[in-house]
Order: sequence, then structure tokens, then C-alpha cells
Amino acid sequence: MIRIAKQTDPKKLKELKDKINDPAYLDVAINRIAHTLTKELINQRET
Repeated sequence: MIRIAKQTDPKKLKELKDKINDPAYLDVAINRIAHTLTKELINQRET
């Protein structure tokens, strides 16, 4: 199966690049990932 990439939106791409360089955004994103993984691990142990 071959997938064709969609055209990138330059505005959205710039927004993402700006977010990656923002320490506050990265802190929130990393904490959200850690929280989600922790919940998944706890739920996995309970079942």
C-alpha cells in the first residue's frame, strides 16, 4: 500500500515550529504524555 502525503499548510507548520521552541508548551506536552502513560500502566496492572 502506497500513501501519498497531503500538502502541508505553511501556517500550521509555522505554528508547530513555534510551539516546539516554546519551553512552556514542551513542559505541558511532556507532562500530558507522562500522565497518559502513567494512567495506562496503572489500568494495565488492574486488569
